[in-house]
Amino acid sequence: MTTIRDVTLRDGLQLTGKQLSTDRKVGIVRDLLRLGVPSIEIGSMARPDLVPSMANTLEVIERLEPDERARCWVWVATPRHVEKAAKAGATNFQYCLSASDKHNLANIGRTTEASLEAMPAAIDKAGRIQLCIATAFTCPFDGPVPEERVLEIANDPRTEGAEDIVICDTLGQAVPAQVTSLISKVGGRRIVYHGHDTWGLGVANSLAAIAAGADEVDGALGGLGGCPFAPGASGNASTEDLLFGLRPDWLTPAIFAELVNLTDGLLAELGEPNRSRAVQGAHSSATAFPWASASRVADHQAHE
Repeated sequence: MTTIRDVTLRDGLQLTGKQLSTDRKVGIVRDLLRLGVPSIEIGSMARPDLVPSMANTLEVIERLEPDERARCWVWVATPRHVEKAAKAGATNFQYCLSASDKHNLANIGRTTEASLEAMPAAIDKAGRIQLCIATAFTCPFDGPVPEERVLEIANDPRTEGAEDIVICDTLGQAVPAQVTSLISKVGGRRIVYHGHDTWGLGVANSLAAIAAGADEVDGALGGLGGCPFAPGASGNASTEDLLFGLRPDWLTPAIFAELVNLTDGLLAELGEPNRSRAVQGAHSSATAFPWASASRVADHQAHE
């Protein structure tokens, strides 16, 4: 069964103007795990002067319990990143590079080849590691990215220690046919699809990825997020929209209502819009539909 990873605390927070405290981030992790979300991306080792919202990632890792860390992922781009995060207690790492050299230079400060050359050293220092290929469909500087380029990276012998491959539609410009084609050709390892909703196809592309063989898809609460080094990139596919569509066994209308509450509170705190259509539906007056949570939430709050 395809699972969902929530990336709110990494990709979701990258473009926000407000920072969350370590306590708040740890609380969100524990709320998501308690509700049943199987996997969470909790932060990034990006330079805090460039991505201030990630400055307390190491503190978040240190505060979590080992069983919680086992379900959490940290974004890294160098062997040194892996070393520092592992020292804090992290065990799962997403090693990211871009199919496009120009985006890799903007995002990581080196060529894609340099990132590939360093990956074996990162693998040696890691517990479990994923190969994350950003700009797998289009680049904000170079335009369309050929499938052959992505497959060349996926099949590079220097990446063989990575158990998973994450295919990223960084700009949200892909369409389902493109996603189906690429995902179906990336074989041999567990596949994660990371989609953005810039052009309104985040959920459709995620479902296309699943149909083509993806084992996991990424989402962020309320569709929050985007890449600060990719002009034109906006929010992720919404975690709530993906969950509503996929209906994993652990998800009930009551749990979904709690998730909606969590999202409402977080986005109000950040001053960010909620882009999730499922959350909008949950706040509708269609009270005969069990997934419409607004009335239950209001009743619960009235009796607190």
